Amino acid sequence: MIMRMELPKNKTLNLNKMFSGIEFANPWMLLLLILLPSIGIWYYVKRNQQHPVFNLSSTHPLHSFPKSIRQRLIILLPVLRMLCIGFIIIALARPQTKSSSQDVSVEGIDIAMALDISGSMLAEDFKPNRLEAAKKLTQKFIESRPNDRMGLVVFSGEAFTQCPLTTDHAVLLNLFQSIKMGMIDDGTALGDGLATAVNRLRYSIAKSKVIILLTDGINNAGSIDPRTAAEIANMYKIRIYTIGVGTLGKAPYPFQTPFGTQYQTIDVQIDEGLLKGIANSTGGEYYRATNNKALEEIFNKIDKLEKSKITVSEYSRKSEKYFLLLLIALSLFTLELLLRETWLNPLP
Repeated sequence: MIMRMELPKNKTLNLNKMFSGIEFANPWMLLLLILLPSIGIWYYVKRNQQHPVFNLSSTHPLHSFPKSIRQRLIILLPVLRMLCIGFIIIALARPQTKSSSQDVSVEGIDIAMALDISGSMLAEDFKPNRLEAAKKLTQKFIESRPNDRMGLVVFSGEAFTQCPLTTDHAVLLNLFQSIKMGMIDDGTALGDGLATAVNRLRYSIAKSKVIILLTDGINNAGSIDPRTAAEIANMYKIRIYTIGVGTLGKAPYPFQTPFGTQYQTIDVQIDEGLLKGIANSTGGEYYRATNNKALEEIFNKIDKLEKSKITVSEYSRKSEKYFLLLLIALSLFTLELLLRETWLNPLP
């Protein structure tokens, strides 16, 4: 009875696909595989020469003695040795996954986030406070736009780049975790924050370049006037979207005292006229966020910005695959050595 086994249609065996991603760093080493048949012949001749020779008038009586399993499997020793040599030769050819690079056009824009980390961002009219709410919603915004290049600038009394423009959003999101109040001198240097963000974008070749400025105060520090920074941004065709963060009226603020954290209400002071002027002069818009929900809605509106095509280069690294082959070769050699010295020992 002949049994036929069929593979499922959705799981067909495709060897070409299995090895399509493999290439060899030293392909000329594979030519040594041609020597394996010669090695096999050499083993066969050598084995026959090692057997003692008896002069008999007839070998007919010996035909009645059947061969034992041990005699039949003695051929395994040279087979294992040749397989071991074969795997070593393939390992020396250094198989590795194919390295590839390609330029992919995707829809995206370049965005620089300018985040205020001054002391007033600890006010708790947002939950848990303005800074943490802004960080959380900004991270969500970044995750929703995987094709954009994004960077991060933080400012208070001065400004610095926390992360340059990148498509590696995992790195950018990780850097968000380390942002906290007190990293730099306190204050609100709106002009310095804007100028630093402009500097990140001025060499960008994207058709759409955007700065999202998020602050809760008035300009009271820094060496650059915010309006001057906005004019420079407009010169480089960078749109600025400004977001004023803070409730209307007063907000609870935690103060550290010898008796623990004490809360006081402070006036919410946002220079809306300045923020509106900055946004309008660059073709952007000004938004006022009074709570977490309003801030989330603002980010959703900005998320609907126009997109332009940018080119992203994708690379994949080479990965060496010879280690497994060497491990198999070592296993075969060990098995052959054990069998030769024990059960398949040719000596009586």
